[in-house]
Amino acid sequence: MKYSKQLIGAAALTGLLALASCGNSEPKTGQHGQGHEAEAAEDYERGPHNGRLLEDGDFAVEMTIFETGVPPQFRIYPYLKGEPANPSSIDLTVRLHRLGDIVDEFFFSPRQDYLMGDGVVIEPHSFEVEVIARQGGKTSSWRYDSYEGRTTIPDDVAAEAGLSVENAGPASIRDVITVSGTVELSPSATAEVRARYPGPVKSVNAKVGDYVRRGQTLAVVESSSSLQEYTVPAPVSGTILERHTNAGDVAGSEALFVIADFANAEARLHVFPRDVLKVEPGQKVHLGVAGGDLDIETTISHFLPITGAGSQTRVAVAGLPAETGLQPGMRIMAEVTTAETEVPLAVRESGLQSFRDFTVVYAKVDETYEVRMLDIGRRDGEYAEILGGVKPGETYVTENSYLIKADIEKSGASHDH
Repeated sequence: MKYSKQLIGAAALTGLLALASCGNSEPKTGQHGQGHEAEAAEDYERGPHNGRLLEDGDFAVEMTIFETGVPPQFRIYPYLKGEPANPSSIDLTVRLHRLGDIVDEFFFSPRQDYLMGDGVVIEPHSFEVEVIARQGGKTSSWRYDSYEGRTTIPDDVAAEAGLSVENAGPASIRDVITVSGTVELSPSATAEVRARYPGPVKSVNAKVGDYVRRGQTLAVVESSSSLQEYTVPAPVSGTILERHTNAGDVAGSEALFVIADFANAEARLHVFPRDVLKVEPGQKVHLGVAGGDLDIETTISHFLPITGAGSQTRVAVAGLPAETGLQPGMRIMAEVTTAETEVPLAVRESGLQSFRDFTVVYAKVDETYEVRMLDIGRRDGEYAEILGGVKPGETYVTENSYLIKADIEKSGASHDH
């Protein structure tokens, strides 16, 4: 079937989107997706509006989507013997069979030289298309696949690649304040060790850095009054932080050792004046070494009564769980949760990827993965509130979703209708 150059030239000004015309070149005005590959034009016959041409004898329809200034909508152009046909003479139905046995059905009304669908073609534009046209007492029908952002990965391969999934659902979105601070020993973490009676130090059995247990002998002192030797034991278990004596010294009232329990440490967090009124005792804190993961959870216990040295910050104190690996003097970063809001639908931010101009997750149905374009509300670094794009209970990839994106990009499965 041949079409006049005049008709093709006029169609170039319409800004229509062909249902399978997107690739990696620069997009044309009013057309959908990231662009149109020259190679894609050879995949199937195209009409004057650059859409997929479906033919049945002398009758044909050209499938396009229009979205210049409007949500994506079908505009389908009918032809008879190679010339535009009267759209009023055509009864047209289109069904889009989506992943998960979802069917979108469209009915059409005549407009100028095309038929316009009665609804929005929602993203993703990935479906099996069924077209039924009735014209002049004859019914024509076509079916074709038009997939984008879709790939199939066997479950055993997905498991080996570390893909994790869960169902979209309600979550708590946090309002957080990011602060920095240091790890310090808590006031109750140190103990000073003194001689019971003054006298010469006969021997010393511990050095700085040694871990000692409660009751362990640290030194031996001879009493000046009784001339009897006695031991100086460790009053608590911990690490020798300071040593102030040697054999031959005379012990008096000063501390011979300072023992520290490094497990009894606390985080001292510097809160700027603009945030002080938002931070309160009892609020949750996620913290970790500066530059690392904030994987330690604790709570604000109190504020120090004075501001931070050399600054106008208030110092909030949070206890540290035992065996965190954090040592006094380490610099830390923290997120303080100042409020939490329950939202009905959210996804983990670890699953978010970019696709065309969208932020997306990849839904999973059986062994098939497909992109879902998201309308995102509030975010807190762990969860993102979802206003549209996925349904409650829909299964999506939470970890290593970049592998799916890479597989789709490698296969070229990007917006080809």
